[in-house]
Amino acid sequence: MTEKKQEDTIVRLDNVRIAFTSALWKAEQVGGAGKPAFSATFLMPPEHPALADVKAAIKKVAIEKWGDEAGPILQQLVASDRVCLRNGDAKANYDGFAGNMYVAARGYVRPLIINADKSALAESDGKPYSGCYVNGQVSIWAQQNQYGKRINAQLGGVQFLRDGDSFGGGHVADVSEFDTVNEGGADGAAPVAGADPLEGLI
Repeated sequence: MTEKKQEDTIVRLDNVRIAFTSALWKAEQVGGAGKPAFSATFLMPPEHPALADVKAAIKKVAIEKWGDEAGPILQQLVASDRVCLRNGDAKANYDGFAGNMYVAARGYVRPLIINADKSALAESDGKPYSGCYVNGQVSIWAQQNQYGKRINAQLGGVQFLRDGDSFGGGHVADVSEFDTVNEGGADGAAPVAGADPLEGLI
């Protein structure tokens, strides 16, 4: 039997960084189990104004779901890492997480993904990518079913805002980073057979 959800509380996450964007375009299984879902993670510093909205939404849906028991239940959920808002220091081994808070959001319906001018984006556009800045929309809701209690964030949409340093390093090259190659010099940089490829580097 499908759980009847309380009314979701929609929260806008403006001017935040995004991580783990591969599941924006194609639903993926978390940990290799469960139903594939679309997902993304939104990172923000502790002073970000959206954090107050997220916390208020978490408290609101908890009270609607559990009434007077909401306080103790929330404490248990936070302690067991079963709330969508988390401390990034726990994932300090990932780029951009240390010193920040993050909202982990997922859903079974593909989210709206748009550019700054509200035009639709496709995966081939190369954005949003992990490390760029976006505006996000999530719906906070309280879960209580055969899988236990949680406070979840359902992923609604992502709007690319501006570029940022890509997490994990690397970037898509720009045409200005290349020289024009004339026909006679097309293979002038070919390696010499038998040459040590690391010579001069170490």
